[in-house]
Amino acid sequence: MRVLLGLSILLTLGACTSLPNRDPLVVDVAGIESLPGEGMEIRLQVALRIQNPNDVPVEYSGTALDLDLNGRRAASGVSDATGSVPRYGETVIYVPVTISAFNMVNQLFGIMNTESTDQISYRVRGKLEGGLFNTRRFSDEGNFALAVPAQAR
Repeated sequence: MRVLLGLSILLTLGACTSLPNRDPLVVDVAGIESLPGEGMEIRLQVALRIQNPNDVPVEYSGTALDLDLNGRRAASGVSDATGSVPRYGETVIYVPVTISAFNMVNQLFGIMNTESTDQISYRVRGKLEGGLFNTRRFSDEGNFALAVPAQAR
């Protein structure tokens, strides 16, 4: 019994070391555009620039995306688009996301309770679906400034 356990551990470790050493994808939010919505929801299309710093292309068959603003969940979306990010290359993919009425109210209360409203922090988390061992998760975060008219200062 111990011999079988030891052998299975060695085989598992050997299988793990044979997996390719891949660098993580670099994902940046390239743009956000509005889309027609239903009722009280807001629909946006998020453009993601995905860079592949690896020697093999990354094939994908779907994308999922979550967007947080100021530490609060704001939007989520999915896309069934398929494609490939070339080796040592980049591509832009588009994911439609929805902000529900509840999340809009949550964001408004959050903005009203913050001391500084000139900076918005964001965090994007998602995945490129690539099958059993090729799904690639990604995240990006940062801040952007809200433009304040000169007369309002």
